[in-house]
Amino acid sequence: MAYKVFIDGKEGTTGLKIFQRFENRTDLEILLISEEKRKDLSERAKLINSSDFTFLCLPDDAAKESVSLCTNPKVKIIDASTAHRTNSDWAYGFPELSAEFRNKIEHSSRVAVPGCYASGFASIVYPLIKNNIIAPDYPVVCHAVSGYSGAGKKAIAQYEAADRNSSLDSPRLYALTQEHKHLPEMQKISGLSYKPIFNPYVCDYFQGMTVTIGFYTRLMQKKLTGQELTQIYQEHYNSSNFVKCADFLGEDILDEPFIPANTLAQTNNMQLFVYGNQERLVVTSRFDNLGKGASGAAVQCMNIMMGIDERTGL
Repeated sequence: MAYKVFIDGKEGTTGLKIFQRFENRTDLEILLISEEKRKDLSERAKLINSSDFTFLCLPDDAAKESVSLCTNPKVKIIDASTAHRTNSDWAYGFPELSAEFRNKIEHSSRVAVPGCYASGFASIVYPLIKNNIIAPDYPVVCHAVSGYSGAGKKAIAQYEAADRNSSLDSPRLYALTQEHKHLPEMQKISGLSYKPIFNPYVCDYFQGMTVTIGFYTRLMQKKLTGQELTQIYQEHYNSSNFVKCADFLGEDILDEPFIPANTLAQTNNMQLFVYGNQERLVVTSRFDNLGKGASGAAVQCMNIMMGIDERTGL
């Protein structure tokens, strides 16, 4: 028997990517809504309540509205919006962080897919807080770059327009008020006492992301070498199918002194890199902002909730 799946918001970037990942799945039956009824509440409610799994690829308010339309207790909802990521009643969809995160996803009927930047951030900071390497009040500063696909359909059209503004040719720093929508989950999920300073850039390439955080070894609760910090991450993600940490990028092996942001596009993989020196260590998380940062994570969570191999379709 095939599971019935409805994607509320299939026409958006994340929704389309989820739909594409289902292309060769014979264990799923995709419920489709007609174009003229995409905003019809009664039709959306009908499809949500007829599904086994509903994905919400919508703005926050619309996602909350869709949850309110669900009256069938058997329906499992996977929300790709920001609306429920800090809600303790919802599982946070990053199973690699710990066995507790994975267990909650497996047994929950409500899962919030992490934000793209927040995925990279938590992959770096959560293991350090959990292992008492840094204190919860460590003054974290994070820099990140993303392809323009993460900015939504309107921005994609601007970047791909023949007569686009020349400012789009360069990386563009944004969230200048330090109130980016991912900050609440970055703080809560990672276990920080305070929100970090966060500087995200949108750049002139389509897909892929790096999130980077530096650490002063003198401010660590446990002062580690680069090799030791690398080992912390490798042990933490040892059993993961998708998240891996490379060997320490010391001077003897750093043959190519660049970490490009787009090499994991079209995958659900995430790579961590540790580099630096005895005084200052830096960690970069690289992944696909539309993969492990959105659609791939959503599908992975559904697979876990179904009790099948989490790599199915990924």
